[in-house]
Amino acid sequence: MGAPFYFNYLEANLCRMSSYIIGVDIGTGSTKAVSINTSGQVLFSTSASYPTLSPQPGYSEQTPEAIWQAFIKCIQQTVNELGQPTGVALSSAMHSLIAVDESGHALANMITWADNRSASIAERIRNSAVGEMIYEQTGTPIHSMSPLCKIIWLKENEQDLFAKTHKFISIKEFIWHKLFQSFEIDHSLASATGLFDIEKLEWNTNALALAEITTEKLSSLISTGTIRNTLVPEVATQLKINANTPFIVGASDGCMANLGSFATEPGIAALTIGTSGAIRVGNTKPTLNFDAMTFNYRLDESTFISGGPVNNGGVTLKWFIQNFLNKNLNSSDDYNAILQEMETIKAGADGLVFLPYLLGERAPIWNSNAQGVFFGINGQHKQAHFTRAVIEGITMALYHVANAMEESGLIIKQIHVSGGFVRSKAWIQILSNIFNKKVCLINPEDASALGAAYMALKSLGIITSYDQIKPESIETYLPDSTQHEIYTANFQRYKKIYSGLKDVMNEN
Repeated sequence: MGAPFYFNYLEANLCRMSSYIIGVDIGTGSTKAVSINTSGQVLFSTSASYPTLSPQPGYSEQTPEAIWQAFIKCIQQTVNELGQPTGVALSSAMHSLIAVDESGHALANMITWADNRSASIAERIRNSAVGEMIYEQTGTPIHSMSPLCKIIWLKENEQDLFAKTHKFISIKEFIWHKLFQSFEIDHSLASATGLFDIEKLEWNTNALALAEITTEKLSSLISTGTIRNTLVPEVATQLKINANTPFIVGASDGCMANLGSFATEPGIAALTIGTSGAIRVGNTKPTLNFDAMTFNYRLDESTFISGGPVNNGGVTLKWFIQNFLNKNLNSSDDYNAILQEMETIKAGADGLVFLPYLLGERAPIWNSNAQGVFFGINGQHKQAHFTRAVIEGITMALYHVANAMEESGLIIKQIHVSGGFVRSKAWIQILSNIFNKKVCLINPEDASALGAAYMALKSLGIITSYDQIKPESIETYLPDSTQHEIYTANFQRYKKIYSGLKDVMNEN
């Protein structure tokens, strides 16, 4: 069950109508919908997945229409289960890019955050005279994940597509256009494009000049709490939803995960491990660090979410299990059986260290050429040692980000976790021990989808402040100081291994 809420008098009227809210998170591997009532209880959840395509090495693409169909499926299943909703709010993965025509039809596959084809362009911008200025004005790390770099790559390598494009949009904009026939983007997703001024809340002229585009090639900017209730009639029928149902545009999945994890106050970090991973802290102002390139995205007009992402979360564990252990993954039970073996190995995996950089790495090293490494293998190491080293390596990558955040002035006193990894209590405890922080699992449901639902409550006037949402921690994990000492030593080795191999990695 979800955390309880305390509402004003509007709750009585809404409850009388048996109302509920759908929060939808349009993720990298799947779209997820979580529904809550006005007491904050989770009533229903569903998801629909879709594949990622890699037509060439370093490419990561998806079919926008497949994601739209997943969105439809999630709404339909929810409505079939619960009836008509009071409202729907959206969360979405960041950094996607779709070239569309005037009708909003995709002219090519969507390029995802993980696509690496513009890595050389990102490096060129980082090393240019305007690189640091662009980062400080937009708050977006200069990396191949950034739509800024993707657009420049298309301009230089797909000139016909670039010329035919009416708008460059994200997957949420694609779905929003399907719903309302309007090209609009919320401030939160815009703040992850590398094209948006996070202080002025407008498209950044310097970034636009660098990409050689005008604002006409981008959507209109709107606040994250914006409501639309004029669905295209045919789409409403397709979704099985009333055409006047309020839709809240919402924010990015990272920002929504903070909101859904009750981690918007300074000092409380939200940590997510799904396909990728990230750690983020709420603040009233951006926290800039050009060397570590901490991101600074908008939750709303008064809140920044600062932190750093890693490429290699659950995708790395999945690779290890399928390709290293040669085992099939048909359910969460398959993961659990393997992770239980890990618990037979003590902290530090007897000196075995894993760099999880299978897909290159983002924060804090920002090296698209980084590669995965097992280091310190000896004759005593068994399969379970490698499993534990993988889990510890993924977690240390996030710890590396947290170190850079704290060096930038951000304070992390407590961590609230979300994502698929929370199904493993052992993994959460390892995280607590590595970080030497109190870790709380507030709700096992998808935090980004819950965050969207919470934003809908506020946007629709059901609550007047997020302070009215009172979390009750389901599980709390406290660090083991002895194990933290072991991990501190291993972390120093972790950093030295990367530093020693960096030049070799960059030769490829």
